[in-house]
Amino acid sequence: MRIIRNIKNMEIKQLNFINLVELNAPICFVEGPLKLCFIAGHSSRTDVEKILTNDFRTQVQNALHNLKIALQRQSMTSENVVRTNLMIVNPNQDKLKIWEEEAKKVWRNSQCPTITLIPVNRLLFFNMLFEIDAIAVKHEYC
Repeated sequence: MRIIRNIKNMEIKQLNFINLVELNAPICFVEGPLKLCFIAGHSSRTDVEKILTNDFRTQVQNALHNLKIALQRQSMTSENVVRTNLMIVNPNQDKLKIWEEEAKKVWRNSQCPTITLIPVNRLLFFNMLFEIDAIAVKHEYC
């Protein structure tokens, strides 16, 4: 845990790091009037199930499920996500259509957050086709 000082009003806020072992991804969150949550890349891989399917849609669904778990640990939902980065191996129109369909299921009643698509040739694990990271924001009193 680190302490950060806001120079303008000298409020002390905490910067915390946790590692969700079951999801194999760290989370950093800052608490103050706004809670900011920085969620590292999530794939469909977990420490429990180390096998990745070759199906792109399934990988997207599982990665979004893992993102949901990480958000829940910080008392947040997909509604709190304001920014995402998508890493897609060799993106094409079919993969982008799948992403759009699955994203609409997650962000049903709200707009999708801002998205940056990062095309890649390969990700960390063999057969890994998709990864997502996110930034979420929540007012402390919500």
